[in-house]
Amino acid sequence: MFAVFASARKAAIACLAVASALVLAACDTATIGGGGPSIDTSRPVPVALLVPRSSAQPGDAVLAQSLENAARLAVSDLQGVQVDLRVYDTGGNAALAAQAASQAVDDGAGIILGPVYAEAANAAGLAVRSRNVNLLSFSNNASIAGGNVFILGPTFANTATRLANFAAGRGKQSIVIVHSNDVAGQTGRDAFQSALVRTGSRVSGTVPYDLSQQAVIATVPTIRDTVQSAGADALFLTANTAGALPLLTQLLPEAGVSPDSVQYIGLTRWDIPPQTLELPGVQGGWFALPDPAKAAQFQARYQASFGDQPHPIGGLAYDGIAAIGALVGAGNADALTGAALTQAAGFQGVGGIFRLLPDGTNQRGLAVASIQNRQVVVIDPAPTNFAGPGL
Repeated sequence: MFAVFASARKAAIACLAVASALVLAACDTATIGGGGPSIDTSRPVPVALLVPRSSAQPGDAVLAQSLENAARLAVSDLQGVQVDLRVYDTGGNAALAAQAASQAVDDGAGIILGPVYAEAANAAGLAVRSRNVNLLSFSNNASIAGGNVFILGPTFANTATRLANFAAGRGKQSIVIVHSNDVAGQTGRDAFQSALVRTGSRVSGTVPYDLSQQAVIATVPTIRDTVQSAGADALFLTANTAGALPLLTQLLPEAGVSPDSVQYIGLTRWDIPPQTLELPGVQGGWFALPDPAKAAQFQARYQASFGDQPHPIGGLAYDGIAAIGALVGAGNADALTGAALTQAAGFQGVGGIFRLLPDGTNQRGLAVASIQNRQVVVIDPAPTNFAGPGL
């Protein structure tokens, strides 16, 4: 986690990693083969939910309960489909996650939801790979995806693609990428570069910075010179609101990189926490987010059912159950196979449409928003199907 900067430089308030997702949708379940058990769709389908209930990491118990609540809410919403949800504790630990996954399959689980963390999800997937059971992890780490492991969390690649396509459509052709010099920043840089190449836009430069306030401040002149020498019309930033974003968006305009002439575009959510909307430097910036109306509907339903707001990734558990329910509801015995899970039409989520891809990653239909007068304004709505533009 990037160190929080001093308040004099408008330090970020701790950031929440956001992901949300789903309402129910019918699906095309045409299959092309793939692993997974054959099931009797007229009987309750055993589904295992792996959560870090006893983890010592702060916040994990709350996260675990939110995931379980969201999954049970999804089960209650299923029409004509019975799911036997069984919850297993991973302790936030890879070894315990592998044991829990094996126990779940011993108990009859036909598919596994979770765990949250990449290492645990990888271990759990490996533990049951030879037993023909797929796993839908809540991780967003694409490096663990593949085989019987799918990730439900939003990926940098998906967000970068949405923003790159939108920017190209708005005539942005010369881009400078600014990224932190850690794994997350480098992954974000690579995602932007790949997405921009596909749009035909030019990557005019990349500027890394080390993880300290002093390093970010020292990098500002380099960013300015790179933008000016390239004649760049957009600046892609991988920083989040808990890290360098507040500092960069303050210092860059002061250094002459005006948001009036260079479009600031962010890989992360710029509306979380809400206090970020007050920062002068983020005004006019673009970022991607799940369909706000659908996300709000899910949050309201969760609040009414459980008396609290869901964890930012709680909706992923609802996504998983709803996708399983839609497939099982079609009456196909192969509903839990990899081929069924990756059907092209995808599913409707609490944050909009999404689909699982054959490589184990996912694609989500995102809206593009801007911050205007300290308010989030959607400037390009989330698509409603995967045949539409903006994906």
